[in-house]
Amino acid sequence: MTFAQNLNGRLRKVPAWPIYILTFAYACWLVWLGVSGGLGVDPVKGLEWAVGKTGLKMLIAGMLVTPLRKWTGISLIKFRRALGVSAFFLILLHLLVWLGLDIQLRWGEIWMDILKRPYITIGMLGFLALIPLALTSNNLSVRRMGAAAWNKLHRLTYVAVAAGAIHYMMVVKAWPLEPVLYCVGVGLLLLMRVKVRARSPAQSPARATVTNL
Repeated sequence: MTFAQNLNGRLRKVPAWPIYILTFAYACWLVWLGVSGGLGVDPVKGLEWAVGKTGLKMLIAGMLVTPLRKWTGISLIKFRRALGVSAFFLILLHLLVWLGLDIQLRWGEIWMDILKRPYITIGMLGFLALIPLALTSNNLSVRRMGAAAWNKLHRLTYVAVAAGAIHYMMVVKAWPLEPVLYCVGVGLLLLMRVKVRARSPAQSPARATVTNL
C-alpha cells in the first residue's frame, strides 16, 4: 500500500464538519479581538481584512484539492464542500463588516463605491459568483440539477477565486509580495484546471472537448 492510499484510508474516517465549527470559532475569536483591542488601532479594518483574506485562502485550498489528487494521489474531495461553504461565510462576513461597520450602511456612498472603484466592483463580482455556489452546495441540488449541470454551475468558483485575488491586490494599492503571489498562484491553478484535448486525425471536430482536471 502506498503512502497516499494509506493516508486516504485514514482520511475517510475524518469527518468534514469540524471545518464549519473551526471557521465559526475563528470568526468569533476575531470579533472578540476587535472588541478587546487586539486588532490594532482600527479594529474594523483589521476584522475586515482578516476574514476576507482567510476566506480567499480557503477558496484557494478548495481549488488545490484536484491537482493534489492528480499529482500525489491524496484525496481531500470530502473536505472541499466544507472549505467552500466556510469560505463563503467568511467572505460574507467581510462584506457585512464593510457595509455595516466601515461604510455604516450609507447606501448612496456604497453604490458609488461599487460603480466607481474597480477593486470594489471586482470584489462584488466575486461575491455574487459565490452566492449560487453556496446555495447549491448540497446533495439535494446535485440530484435536482444533475451532475453535469451542477458541475457546470460550479465553474463559477474560478470567477470567484480570480476576482478575490485581483480584489486583494488592488486593495493594497501597491505590489507587495503576498498579494502578487496569490494572483500568480490562482492564475496557475486556473491554467491547470482546464486542459484542451489536442485533436488527433482519428478524432472528429465534434469530439474535440475541453476537459476539467
